[in-house]
Amino acid sequence: MLTRLSVSGFKNLVGVDVRFGPFTCIAGTNGVGKSNLFDAITFLSYLATYPLQEAALMVRDEQNKTGDLRSLFTRTGDEHVAQMSFAAEMIVPMQGTDDLGQTADASISFLRYELVLGYEESSTISTVGRLVLLSERLVHINRGDAARKLGFAHRPDWRNSVIKGRRTAPFISIGAERDHTVIQRHQEGNQGRTWKYSASTLTRTVLSASTAAEASTALLAKQEMQSWRLLQLEPTALRRPDSFMATTRLGSDGSHLPATLYRLARQDGAEHENEHYAQIGNRLNELNEDVKRVRIDRDDKRELLTLEIEDRSGTRHSARALSDGTLRFLALTVIEEDPQLGGVLCLEEPENGIHPARIPAMLELLQDIATDPTIPIGPDNPLRQVIINTHSPAVVQLIPQDCLVIADRISNREGGKTVSRVRFSAVPDTWRVVDNPTASVVQLGKLLDYLNPVPYKIARRAKGERLIDRADIQQLSLFPAASLTPEPHAA
Repeated sequence: MLTRLSVSGFKNLVGVDVRFGPFTCIAGTNGVGKSNLFDAITFLSYLATYPLQEAALMVRDEQNKTGDLRSLFTRTGDEHVAQMSFAAEMIVPMQGTDDLGQTADASISFLRYELVLGYEESSTISTVGRLVLLSERLVHINRGDAARKLGFAHRPDWRNSVIKGRRTAPFISIGAERDHTVIQRHQEGNQGRTWKYSASTLTRTVLSASTAAEASTALLAKQEMQSWRLLQLEPTALRRPDSFMATTRLGSDGSHLPATLYRLARQDGAEHENEHYAQIGNRLNELNEDVKRVRIDRDDKRELLTLEIEDRSGTRHSARALSDGTLRFLALTVIEEDPQLGGVLCLEEPENGIHPARIPAMLELLQDIATDPTIPIGPDNPLRQVIINTHSPAVVQLIPQDCLVIADRISNREGGKTVSRVRFSAVPDTWRVVDNPTASVVQLGKLLDYLNPVPYKIARRAKGERLIDRADIQQLSLFPAASLTPEPHAA
């Protein structure tokens, strides 16, 4: 679970510091930089798995400069900053296994990971520049600071179920030898051995190379970061049937939905299969009232699993006949039911493809996917987090105010140039602001675009009578009739 993220020097993120709860909604206009925050989260996830160069090339590039690593660094005019830095505070599982099946036990589960990357110009040998690791640290956060650090409303029994252990020394630290920066990985246990690596020669983060035998807590931090995913549920992937040999874990694009649902339905034995299908179908019915039942058709001859939905008339429909919105909602319902799927789930504009009247059902589902901080963690309440972004007034108006973060663009002068950056602000009097003097607080006037989303005064060129101008509609409107009158055309 990601509880706080600080970023500077990455794309248009400069001096950004965002705190997260179980469910967070980031609202802002198109192009302001909401997606760049998601890119920072997924970049850290990639860095926990892949070498620096490969991880950087996997990041979304809105400037279509694939292969130009400089495009990831904040740019002012034609110049890029020298380095990018990240600091992530997270809660990790207390136990896990590495790729060799070795058990890993965390010394403490509340951690802070810091990373600084620079850029090295191409040499005569290579025509492509490379990322260089300048600093890397993994340290503990004291249990006594947990309540203050978390901030969001939660019960002590939930906190005590996820934050355990103690530690006095860092897991990964930096040092210097012969004027060179070294990254130091400290062994856990009684041996106290320290491994040292020259930062300038590292092609990947030290965290990404952690194993259970030598660095159990670092391994669990790595696995936690690997679970941070951007869900981009694609209709083509969602409609695709699965072979019997397919993975039973839902992909970030929605692939393997049939195999995942089939596993969930049979997890308590074949005799309970229909009960699980009914539970999924009931949830989907909140979006589409015509849904009676969801099931997986098992074709033993072709060895295929195919998603089917039965409507109230008894007619069965394959996934190919379902709308994009219905498929996405179904995939999220499966995620909500899957205790094996934890970590951070990022979604962009989840309201897309959903009828306005069904948006509340979508938001309720997303909040149900996230961990419930009022009860201890367990199989029915996994340590799972949801972060969405939106520019929809319908979404902003419906979510709890303490879950809302507003992204807007700010500009200032630096070195004679106008520099544009994204700022993330919280609603006044919510937990992100209370006892946090450095927090940016959104002006209430900025929220009016979401509370009164139709700027009637600038609708000057409507051809013919608008729906909102009808007298019978005005009687139903929440806004005074006078506010519905557009300004006269300029002379």
